[in-house]
Amino acid sequence: MLVLPAELTHDQASACVGMLVQSLRSVQAQTVVADAGALSKFDSSALAVLLECRRETLAIGKSFSVSRMPQRLRELAGLYGVADLLPAAPASA
Repeated sequence: MLVLPAELTHDQASACVGMLVQSLRSVQAQTVVADAGALSKFDSSALAVLLECRRETLAIGKSFSVSRMPQRLRELAGLYGVADLLPAAPASA
């Protein structure tokens, strides 16, 4: 499971993507889950980070989902038209 930090804005996005992409390669499961539950301060860069993780995950033949996405981030995803690309993880994930 990939875990997003509490703060994810433009200033942290590049470093966060690098860390998460490196981590996702060690995930053994067929589905890579990003846990967004800790996010408390974020902007649209959080979506960019999640979308890059999704792209990298699909490139290695796995599926991608997001758990505990904050409502405000879900609303941003809808506004930008990318909500369908970031499906919610099953409750047990």
